[in-house]
Amino acid sequence: MNIRPLTAEHAGEVITIQRAAYLQEARRYGAWDLPPLVETLDEISDHLRDGTPALGAFDGPRLVGSVRSRIDGDRMEVARLSVAPDVQGAGVGRRLLEAISAQAPAEITVVWLFTGAESDGNLRFYESAGFVRAAEHLDAVGIRCVTLEKKVISRSGAGHETLAGF
Repeated sequence: MNIRPLTAEHAGEVITIQRAAYLQEARRYGAWDLPPLVETLDEISDHLRDGTPALGAFDGPRLVGSVRSRIDGDRMEVARLSVAPDVQGAGVGRRLLEAISAQAPAEITVVWLFTGAESDGNLRFYESAGFVRAAEHLDAVGIRCVTLEKKVISRSGAGHETLAGF
């Protein structure tokens, strides 16, 4: 598996992986209008052009996972971490999560994300990666979500960082 930057040309593959991955969450919550499921191809293309870190996991030519980010001052959101259902549990998500965190620009002090409060597997996964629960909120479709954060504690070379929980 190879982790490399995504470009707008990957948008079609990204939307396919994203929708397949988030269907499980939609079923869990009975919410078919989750933002990752209704995001358009144009919105994904625009996000992939905006210069924020976006990475894909490739098995040969096949995209098997993707992750994007959003920057807000000294904080970076890990957004839309998606892994093809047939390769979930094989370490793709972990590698993408580590790689996107390592791509945080120098000014970033906190990497954060959120997931559904009833998504026990997701919560275990993120906590095992060193993220800690920071807050809860209701999302746009009324699902209770947990925000998890990981503080950036040091830099060790260009494009690399060490992260730790609070």
